Amino acid sequence: MSPRQAPPEASEAVIWHDVECGAYDGDLRLWEDLADRRGDPILELGAGTGRVALHLARRGHRVVALERDPELAGELARRAEAAGLEVEVACAPAEELAFEPRFPLVLAPMQLLQLLDGPRARRATLAASAAALRPGGLLAAAIVDGLPAEALPPDDEAGAPLPDLREVDGWVYASIPLGVAIAGEAIESRRRREVVAPDGRIAERLHVDRLALADAVQLEAEAEATGFRVASRAEIEPTESHVGSTVLMLEAR
Repeated sequence: MSPRQAPPEASEAVIWHDVECGAYDGDLRLWEDLADRRGDPILELGAGTGRVALHLARRGHRVVALERDPELAGELARRAEAAGLEVEVACAPAEELAFEPRFPLVLAPMQLLQLLDGPRARRATLAASAAALRPGGLLAAAIVDGLPAEALPPDDEAGAPLPDLREVDGWVYASIPLGVAIAGEAIESRRRREVVAPDGRIAERLHVDRLALADAVQLEAEAEATGFRVASRAEIEPTESHVGSTVLMLEAR
């Protein structure tokens, strides 16, 4: 394989995270409003390559970003340093977070609670988040509350959403949403990932994200059992390639 045909140096985990999540901005206004009202420092769980953390830091907020994937955490740290932004990056699973109770606000975007490995990991994450918050501090957690009708596979190709695309060093990465479905005790969000090499060769595979089938009432009950008081809910509207979310507003007791 010639150097031109070698894959990009950026890790595949970073590239796909950017392709599928990097351009999403449907929730940013809500996180901005909460950050402006609650103050700093802000703790974000499951920060990825920094979609939310870097956005808030650009607005002048001090952010601690927790990410379990070392490649994503490393890329987030690199981007923050390159931009001169005040973002502290910690690499650890959300259920193992351990901070002093200094945060007025903890954010869990993109269905983080439902991506965790079962109820035990959820309870551990909720309890650790409560311990990291100042008294009266807020955890704002985005979830999929049930199965949104708009997320089901379209009846025909004309109604299918456009793919998420990114070009990296001559390689084109495309992620095509295929809809969601119930599979046992989980919601499966399915995408077809395609990679087009500079010479036109195409490789593709199915990618599935599994979200725990836990509704708002159940998750609020789990939160109340781990040190929270249910305050309110907010709604984030769906986009062409991302389902809508219900955001649970949970105050530390």
